[in-house]
Amino acid sequence: MSQELQGATGVMAENRRMLAKLLVVAVGMFGFGFALVPFYEQICQATGINNLLRPDEVTNTQVDLQRTVTVQFDANLRSDLPWRFAPEQTSLKVHPGQLVQVMYDIESNANRTIVGQAIPSYGPAKAAEYFNKLECFCFTQQTFRPDEKRRMPVVFVVDSKLPSDIHTITLSYSFFEVAGTAAGKPPEA
Repeated sequence: MSQELQGATGVMAENRRMLAKLLVVAVGMFGFGFALVPFYEQICQATGINNLLRPDEVTNTQVDLQRTVTVQFDANLRSDLPWRFAPEQTSLKVHPGQLVQVMYDIESNANRTIVGQAIPSYGPAKAAEYFNKLECFCFTQQTFRPDEKRRMPVVFVVDSKLPSDIHTITLSYSFFEVAGTAAGKPPEA
């Protein structure tokens, strides 16, 4: 066998070994990506972080009538989501410990069924731990048929342990379309 042929055979064998190594790395990375989801969920559950899809727990419901906090309501849509989304009122004065219900209006202007998910955020950020939602449309994905309208409630309590330097809390929702949902699928009852 000539040296050129032996060299080419050696290069091909080396390329096969490299391909096998790269395939093992790619499969390992793919498996690691799948393993991260349950690991992340367990970490969030253990630490209480990212508690977006469950009602908050309220332990003390004594109303502090000596203090008033202004809660501002905001609603945002991802730019390509063809809905109208707005709070029925832009602000409300509440007493810490007071059970409050506010309504948001949502209307689909789409010609197809769309599934969306609302994600809440708070201003100032440290107010989030004192803002307890007992009922919220943000806990579940929302399926809207074409031209469907809904009034959706948010029931909350501002914890009486809210630091005294916080006088205003902004509750802001951003609605996103849930990727990978089947268009035209009827909403769950």
